Amino acid sequence: MADTTVLAAGRTADVYALDGDLVLRRYRADWDVRAEAELMRHLHAQGFPVPRVHRAEGRDLVLDRVAGVTLVEAFRAGSVDLDAGARLLVDLHRRLHALPPVRATDPTVRILHLDLHPENVLLTPAGPVVIDWTNATEGAPELDRAMTAVILAEQAVDPSRPLAAAAHALLVAYAAQAGSLGSVAAAVRLRATLGPLDAGRLSEVAALVESVVAG
Repeated sequence: MADTTVLAAGRTADVYALDGDLVLRRYRADWDVRAEAELMRHLHAQGFPVPRVHRAEGRDLVLDRVAGVTLVEAFRAGSVDLDAGARLLVDLHRRLHALPPVRATDPTVRILHLDLHPENVLLTPAGPVVIDWTNATEGAPELDRAMTAVILAEQAVDPSRPLAAAAHALLVAYAAQAGSLGSVAAAVRLRATLGPLDAGRLSEVAALVESVVAG
């Protein structure tokens, strides 16, 4: 790498600046990025807003560098309100779930991001771009929508988080617009295996989402 500047550090990978308008997303553990790259190329070809993949090898992805702020940063700056943010998340899910899957032939099966939340949406002059497709798979769209609700609830139930109140308000706005979430319990169980969800908060997260959905 000509430039080793770390642009972002996530739970499983770091993003480094490269020469020109490219970045390197490098997983810390052994990882095969080929499936993730295949999906992102498929989505890019379908017109869905993802960074373009230039190279995929081992645990490294070389991608277009996306100039923008996260949806969370836009909330903090006051340039996007929570209702508009909820509409954006719902619309991104709608657009994603309208596209054909890579492998499945069942017409009810769609591409699922499974980590669509405000930190993974970059706002650019050309529109939103969705990043971090680590958890992506194919399945029922309701699970993807429920997972977003669960992730927002994770933030909302933890009073130590500075954006807990905002996450709760965003969850309410999102649930009002998202449509069916299917089995919230299934989404919570899956989140516990994929993400950093504290096992001690499983029931609390599920209860909050169910309560918000029930109104």
